[in-house]
Parts: sequence; C-alpha cells; structure tokens
Amino acid sequence: MMTAVSFPAAVFDPATCPRLVVKIGSSLLVDGAGSVRTDWLAGVVADIAERRQQGQQVVIVSSGAIALGARRLGLEKGGRASLEDAQAAAAVGQVALAGVWERLLAARGLTAAQVLLTLGDLEDRRRYLNVAATIARLADLGAVPVLNENDTVATTEIRFGDNDRLAARAAQAAGASGVILLSDVDGLYTANPATDPTAQRLSVVKALTPDIMAMATGETRSGMGSGGMAAKLLAARMAGAAGISLAICDGRVDRPLTHFAAAGGGTLFLPPRAAKGRKAWLAGRITVAGTLVVDAGAAAALKRGASLLAAGVRRVDGKFRRGDVVAIMGPAGELLGRGLAGYDADDARAILGLRNEAQGAILGYAPRAALVHADHLVML
Repeated sequence: MMTAVSFPAAVFDPATCPRLVVKIGSSLLVDGAGSVRTDWLAGVVADIAERRQQGQQVVIVSSGAIALGARRLGLEKGGRASLEDAQAAAAVGQVALAGVWERLLAARGLTAAQVLLTLGDLEDRRRYLNVAATIARLADLGAVPVLNENDTVATTEIRFGDNDRLAARAAQAAGASGVILLSDVDGLYTANPATDPTAQRLSVVKALTPDIMAMATGETRSGMGSGGMAAKLLAARMAGAAGISLAICDGRVDRPLTHFAAAGGGTLFLPPRAAKGRKAWLAGRITVAGTLVVDAGAAAALKRGASLLAAGVRRVDGKFRRGDVVAIMGPAGELLGRGLAGYDADDARAILGLRNEAQGAILGYAPRAALVHADHLVML
C-alpha cells in the first residue's frame, strides 16, 4: 500500500514552471441546468491573472461546449445521445464558451485566444509543430490560449475523446512543464472513497505501475463529461513521458489554483523522464500505424537504449510505410515504446527474426541499420 505524503505545490510556481496548462472539466464549469458557473469561473480567472502578473504563462484547456450547446438546443442527455447531437451542441456551445472566457479575461485585462484542435492536429508532426508555434506566440504576446477539442468535426474514431489527454498533449506542444487537472475529485485513491471507507488518497505517484492503473475507474461523477480517473491516468502517462509533471486537484473550491498552491492536496504524478523534441511528440501519440512485437532479448536491449533490430522482432501487425509511427510491444503484450518504422510493413515482415547479414538477399537491397533506430524511438 502506498502511503499518502505531502508535497510542495510550489512545483507549479512561476519560478519552476514558466508555462502551465490548466484543464477545467465540464462538471466544474457548467451547472446541472446547463448554465456557466460564472462566479466560480471568475475566481479561476482571478487566479490566472495573478499568475500572469508573477510571470507565469497559463494555457487553458476548457471543456463545457457540448453541455452549453445542449441546453440552448434542448438536446437530451447533455447533447451526448448521438455523435450528431454532440457535434451540433459543440457548434453552438463553442460560441457561448468563447464569449464567456473573452468577457471574464477582459475584465482582468487579459486577452483570450481560442484554439480548437482535432486529434490530427497533434498526431501529424508538421501540424503539431504549427500548433506549438501558435500557442507559444500567443503566450509570448500576453494572450491566454483557451483550447478545446473541435467536437464539431471530430468523429468517434478520430478524436481525443476527453480533454484530460488533450491537456497532456497540448502541454507537450506548448512546451509546458506542468499540467493541473481541475476536477470534481480531489485526487487518486487506492479504492473508490464513496464505497470504501479505507480508501486513501495518494499524494505523490512516482511510477504508473499496473497496480496504480488498476485504481482508476472510467466513470465520471457528473455524467456531463467524457473523462474519468482512467482518462486522467492516461493523461499523466502522456505528460510524464515528455518530462511534464501533472496534478489532479479539487476544483470544487473557490479560487482553486490559489487553494492548491497554499494547501496542497490532490495527487501529483512525477515524470519518469524528460524526452524532448520529436521523442516527446512520439511519447504522446495516441494513434499508431502498426505494431512490432519483440522477444525478451530485444526488450531488454531497448531498455538499455539500443535500436530495434529485425532479429528481435517476432510479429508485425498493421499496414504502415517507412517513417510511420509504430508501437513496440514486449513478449507479454506490454507497451514498451513507440518509434518511426525504418521499413514498410511488408518488408518488415519479410525480415523479422533475421540478422542483418541475411536481410539483403530477402529484400533485394542493402538493409538499413535497424528496423527502428534508437534516434527515432522513445521508451514509455
């Protein structure tokens, strides 16, 4: 059993976190009647204004568009009865949501900038770099970027699906060193605190082990959003793979960022490593074009920093081309990492299990140094 310990919320202070991503869930921003909780949100904006004055740049990931649009359109189930309802609600709600942020930020002398993203904007390397440049420029100009998934055009198959993972991915693009998920829960517990009186909140998580991941449920308390603790742990894994700290903290209090800095609480997930550049982008990928399953020897070599050689590959799944992102799985089916394929899928299948000197005769051309080179591979 992991015991709860205190930790300094100062890890998110401007001195150590020059750029911070703050995610706000639908259940905090929108009440049960589908109206914005304006007084509470004004307190969040006051927190943001204070942090800006102290030199910290803040990027917001704001849920709530579908909930707001559903009320205005009179849609059932909060606008989530069907994909078409969600898309229609988002189209109406984004206008309302942007207006609320613009008005409240302007009251504090800040400029709001709306950025709507799809999964492809952050999965495609070139588009990812464009997003990164835009967010950085807005922040440097003193604006407060307000990000959300573009649910009007997102489909069931091609979307983030929750703003927790969007926040982690956006933090990578924004060059942030911290993410705060304001939530209607006050952290990760060893069990469901609503049903188990022995449940303990974990103050610090240093590694997302299988036991830690098993503590999550996929349920949302309000039924209004699309996340849940499972989504938050996936977000923590994405952020940590890029060297970014992530905290889940209670957003139900007034001035939640100030409260978190003063009183602590919540759960802090420490990053296990600090990947940068293309490797950070690879670490945060949600979609892959294929999978390479490796043997135990290759898995051990990868953990030592080696390239992935065809000799250690036991199975190739999917249709991918050279340069596509592939997942690398261990012999027990565990995710080891992601990388850029050095071969098309058909050629990779042709040489799997073969040493380099035997590959040329099969391929009809000189083999490359590795199936996935260490320079284009990130371990998770």
